[in-house]
Amino acid sequence: MADEGSISADARAESETKDKEASESGVSDKYNVEAAESLAAEALLLPISDAAPIYEQLLSTFPTAFGYHHSNNDGLCPLAKYWKQYVEAYMAVKNDDAVKQIFSRCLLNCLHISLWRCYIQFIRKVNEKKAAEGQEESKKAFEFMLNYIGTDIASGPLWMEYITFLKALPATTAQEGSQRMTSIRKAYQRAIVTPTHHVEQLWRDYENFENSVSRALAKGLLSEYQPKYNSARAIYRERKKYVEDIDWTMLAVPPTGSYKAVILLMLFLLTNDRSMKEEQQYMAWKRLLAFEKGNPQRIDSASSNKRAAFTYEQCLMYLYHYPDIWYDYATWHAKSGSIDSAIKVFQRALKALPDSEVLRYAYAELEESQGAIQAAKKIYESLLGANATALGHIQFIRFLRRTEGNEAAFKYFLEARKSPNCSYHVYVAYAMMAFCLNKDSKTAHNVFEAGLKRFMHEPGYILEYADFLSRLNDDRNIRALFERALSSLPPKESVEVEQRRKEALSQIGEEGASPSEGSLHDVVSRYSFMDLWPCSSMELDHLARQECLGTNISKKADMSTLPNGTMSMDNSSSGMGPTIKTSMASAKIVYPDTSRKVVYDPMQKPGSGFVPNATTPGVVAASSSLSSTPVVPSIGGTTKSLDEIFKAVPPALVAFITNLPSVEGPSPDVDVLLSILLQSNIPSGPGKPTNSAQQLPVGPAPSTSDLSGSNRSWQNLGSLTVKPTKEGRSGKRKGVDRQEDDETATVQSRPLPRDVFRMRQIQKARGVTTSQTGSVSAGSIISGELSGSTE
Repeated sequence: MADEGSISADARAESETKDKEASESGVSDKYNVEAAESLAAEALLLPISDAAPIYEQLLSTFPTAFGYHHSNNDGLCPLAKYWKQYVEAYMAVKNDDAVKQIFSRCLLNCLHISLWRCYIQFIRKVNEKKAAEGQEESKKAFEFMLNYIGTDIASGPLWMEYITFLKALPATTAQEGSQRMTSIRKAYQRAIVTPTHHVEQLWRDYENFENSVSRALAKGLLSEYQPKYNSARAIYRERKKYVEDIDWTMLAVPPTGSYKAVILLMLFLLTNDRSMKEEQQYMAWKRLLAFEKGNPQRIDSASSNKRAAFTYEQCLMYLYHYPDIWYDYATWHAKSGSIDSAIKVFQRALKALPDSEVLRYAYAELEESQGAIQAAKKIYESLLGANATALGHIQFIRFLRRTEGNEAAFKYFLEARKSPNCSYHVYVAYAMMAFCLNKDSKTAHNVFEAGLKRFMHEPGYILEYADFLSRLNDDRNIRALFERALSSLPPKESVEVEQRRKEALSQIGEEGASPSEGSLHDVVSRYSFMDLWPCSSMELDHLARQECLGTNISKKADMSTLPNGTMSMDNSSSGMGPTIKTSMASAKIVYPDTSRKVVYDPMQKPGSGFVPNATTPGVVAASSSLSSTPVVPSIGGTTKSLDEIFKAVPPALVAFITNLPSVEGPSPDVDVLLSILLQSNIPSGPGKPTNSAQQLPVGPAPSTSDLSGSNRSWQNLGSLTVKPTKEGRSGKRKGVDRQEDDETATVQSRPLPRDVFRMRQIQKARGVTTSQTGSVSAGSIISGELSGSTE
């Protein structure tokens, strides 16, 4: 029977691709908005007994499905969605118990004005025949509603309805009348400091109310609340700009966007594409959240935090499947000092996204940071079991080492090796943990050797083992490891072993940017290992897109306000997609001076004498009739000959330039260049300036054939020879002087660096080939001793 690790990489990749396609297809079918709307329309025509299963099915997929439009007129435009449609169906048949049960399920998680308005109407209808007791129950219901959604920008009609309800309360005694007056005044004062669509109308109503009670008292109260109202009105105007960008009818579906959508969004090619709409809505909510968290009204921290939390709750009704929004919400609570609220948010997040591995790591990290080790351990254990991933094993091993010590981590590593999902990453992770954290190179070596029996066919494992041996400066075992691996790997995978190191070194520094600090992307970075990620490829793609959008959002704002420019969309009939038409007739644009352009040629040698043609702007000309001495363009637009330049150059710099080798292309081989310069004779002491520049041979300007690179006889600085003067020599460099006297010595005959890898690179650059054969056995797993011979 074949070993479990002998399954080919191609077979695994094909299987993973099929699973991914099937998974994405299932997600797409499940969250089909058009099909859901069709089902909801069908349920409207059925009796509630038949419609109830349809509603339950819809709400299991869209648990926050209830949308409405904000407007400036009446504050909202109701749009029947599933929760409201469901509850109204039971209200129509007067099944109060079922109505109460549905409200208990949806109210606190669906902070929609129209749904809560439906709730208050139901409560008032139930209590309308209960006299004083019913009125008190209705008042409590109003207070309960306003406590949750009274800060919504569209909550103005709710405040008006509440004030109207208070004014209609009976007052048979003077004391009851005074209490009613106080309740009305407090309701008005709360409403006029809340930025809503109806804040101006509420202020006018409040003025009339106070003047109708007492003009003398009204003057003092109105002057006290006038600044607060002015602040609320100003904030309303700012908040309105953010709210208008949000689509309040959108259903909560998983992100399905792409990088194409991000690019189009940043270029303002706005279409009706669903992925485009997702990106737009995501950024609209992020802007609104940032605005609310900044406490623009400068109110007390408790009230400000309440508004920010309300905005997060509303955002999650639409971005319910976005893990970064859940993470931001939880970490915001934690930074605000409410750890219990953060824990509750994480618990809700895992219920909403049970397959999100990265959210579990973030939740466990929060528990561990608070000293709740057992609670964190339970979260890690929920990731383990029959379907545990290799990354889950790795992170649990690290957690056990942090909290219970090395012995517990080693014990679990032995158990994890038996798991069918244990990949070579688990061996690498434990070996490097033992080597880097425990300073135990012997254990690490033994683990790598034990894993080699199972993962000899894995190029990634071979390279990690080789990197470990290179840290130990164990050249013999590195050579033996590669010989063993390349003899057993198929040709396709052996190429990867040979090339991966070179590719990795060439990419250092290009992708070194760390993810945004404090974001879910940062958690992904902390809890990933090699090519294992704590999230799906779709989630990783989403996080990368959102980081890209967040980075460029300020640039988008700048582009949207082009000076004196107008932008319009045009869908061309040629099939090229949307185009941008920008009128910039009156805008001042600075264009580059094309008359100074110089043709770039990698084979061009320094001092080739390119100058712009004075008679034809924009066309580069190199005429040999200008001068027999090469000229160099300067910044000021004038040219200088090499003679003039080298007259002002110190002898040491001239000697340095003289020793530079001739370069074919834009950049030389660094190791070859350094090996030549380190053995060159460059004067180090001060000396008198000499006319060494006059000794430099100069040639004519290149002909037209030189521009194409066909004629390479043009002299460059690398071929110049300058004899350093004695004044420029130091007495401490006698060895260098003796070496300089040997003018017959060539670059090839000079000693090479002692570093093995650099020596190989220099040999490749010189075209030198070497043939070495040898073999080294890996030795014992326990002792790590080697035996073998090399030739």
